[in-house]
Amino acid sequence: QMQLVESGGGLVQAGGSLRLSCAVSGRTFRSYTMDRYTMGWFRQAPGKERDFVSAITWSGGRSYYADSVKGRFTISRDNAKNTVTLQMNSLEPGDTAVYYCAARLFGSRWSSRDEYDIWGQGTQVTVSS
Repeated sequence: QMQLVESGGGLVQAGGSLRLSCAVSGRTFRSYTMDRYTMGWFRQAPGKERDFVSAITWSGGRSYYADSVKGRFTISRDNAKNTVTLQMNSLEPGDTAVYYCAARLFGSRWSSRDEYDIWGQGTQVTVSS
């Protein structure tokens, strides 16, 4: 069973940067290789739903961003290290949330959390004004 472990969260002032990492380990589903997966980042603020932030295909590196983070966040993957990274710049208090890494094997809607079936424990990001 594939496992995802996030790291890199913390407290930062508005305008600052953080770099989140998601370490991928364990076995893929059946005979599917890692390049069939899409990796996503979601976030959940207190009292709110878990929202899509960004996603990237493991194979071709296609990426997708929520409008709220476009131009500020960058997603990347390192095949050799089995990690997915979310570089967050120009952080705003509205970015405060628990950030979750997720993996999807099948699906067509990048931003749909229902299509992601493997989740990490989350890492807290707090942006002070």
